[in-house]
Amino acid sequence: MALSNEDLLKELSAKPIMEVVELVKMLEEEWGVSAAAPVAVAAGPAADSGAASEEKTEFDVVMTSFGSNKVAVIKAVRAITGLGLKEAKDTVEGSPSTVKEGISKDEADEVKKQLEEAGASVELK
Repeated sequence: MALSNEDLLKELSAKPIMEVVELVKMLEEEWGVSAAAPVAVAAGPAADSGAASEEKTEFDVVMTSFGSNKVAVIKAVRAITGLGLKEAKDTVEGSPSTVKEGISKDEADEVKKQLEEAGASVELK
C-alpha cells in the first residue's frame, strides 16, 4: 500500500534533519532536479589551465551563528534550502551548521550574502 502525502510527511518529520537532507540529495541525484530556488549565475572570466587546477570548485556554506534576528535567519534558510519550518529552525539553532554543500563559488557567495543580510555569521569552506 502506498503512503499518503500526510503519512509521508509525518514519517519525514520524525527523522533527524541530517537524514532528511541526505534524502533530498538522493532524490535530486535520482531525478535530476534541484530542491533549491534557481539562482542566476554570471559567467566568470576564463582562467589559465595552471590556476584552474589549483582553484577550489565546490564550497560548503557553514552558518557559525544566527545573530540577534533568529526569525529572519530561519526564513532565509527555508528560502535557500527548501526545508520546512521545523527543519530550518533546527538547522539555525544547531549552529555551527552546514546550510548548503558542494555548490559553486557564485552560488556559495549568493547564499552567504542572503544569510548575512538576515543577520547570520557565515563561512565558506
